[in-house]
Amino acid sequence: MVKTMRAVKIPCEDTIELHQVPIPEPQKGWVRIKMKASALCRSDLYRFHGQKVFEDTGDESFITPGHEPCGIVEKLGEGVDKVKEGDRVAIYLAIGCGHCEHCLSGNTVLCPEFKCIGFALDGAHADYIVVPQECCLPLPDDMDFVTGALSTDVAGTLYTACRRIGVNATKTVTIFGIGPMGMGGVLIAKALGARVIVSDINEQRLALAKELGADVAINSKEVDAVAEIKRLTGGRGSDCVICCAGNNIAYNQALDCAKKGGNVAFIAEAHGITIDPSAQFINKRLNVMGCWYFNCCDWREITDFILDQKVPLKAIATKLYDLDDADEAFRLFDSGKTQKVVFVWD
Repeated sequence: MVKTMRAVKIPCEDTIELHQVPIPEPQKGWVRIKMKASALCRSDLYRFHGQKVFEDTGDESFITPGHEPCGIVEKLGEGVDKVKEGDRVAIYLAIGCGHCEHCLSGNTVLCPEFKCIGFALDGAHADYIVVPQECCLPLPDDMDFVTGALSTDVAGTLYTACRRIGVNATKTVTIFGIGPMGMGGVLIAKALGARVIVSDINEQRLALAKELGADVAINSKEVDAVAEIKRLTGGRGSDCVICCAGNNIAYNQALDCAKKGGNVAFIAEAHGITIDPSAQFINKRLNVMGCWYFNCCDWREITDFILDQKVPLKAIATKLYDLDDADEAFRLFDSGKTQKVVFVWD
């Protein structure tokens, strides 16, 4: 008799279903992982609303979502030699060719043959997942599973962004958009010693950002955010800027508030943004970069930083759910009334 498991499916727009499907078997070089924590991401909501994140993934209607997970290795496929049964692991979301310059340097997300779990193949909002052994990131013994899940997309991305734009104790950092990614940016930037300014239109998010260490919170619905940031920095502008809001206003404010010669990291996905390159960054000699995910070779550095600096990532996991309540979990996360929503297993 075939053993089955629970798996979330998004068969059509605005529909979440929980299916019973066969427990997957790991192929050669792959492993099966029993899930312990799997966080919802904004990109899961693209699928929930009938939109595609990656244009070349084909029909995603019965692909299980979920790409921010942690679990325990339960079964090894033939030839697996990098992990063993019982290992606690986080999962790197990218599967690549394994031999191009990007894969060999740890930036598998840039591989020409890149595939993302939860989009091109079944993801982690299920009782089990199978992935190549190379996707297994060792979870420190003193890191819990929820923190481990949030250390991938959230902390991994924001730590990498902060490092690339030179965040340190001498810098003022401004973060636009204080959803889960932006809130992760607050935690990482404060742990690096920076002065942190946040801008959003949601008072609850702004209040939480202050609780988690932000030095100044600006409601851009009530004040001119760029003018206020320049006032707070003596007219210079912000040394470093991180944009975690994917809209035209936030993208423009991020460029406008940066000081001359400053650094700007764009994290939020956006399409059709209108900017003025000459005035906003060429003539200001800004360093503008896209920051998407992290290099898997940096995983040890990222987790060491989180543990050593006691970064309270679980503070943004504001709601934990059993997989049986997947529909409620998706709808709550979609409402914007929470930070991270995470599926957990006993």
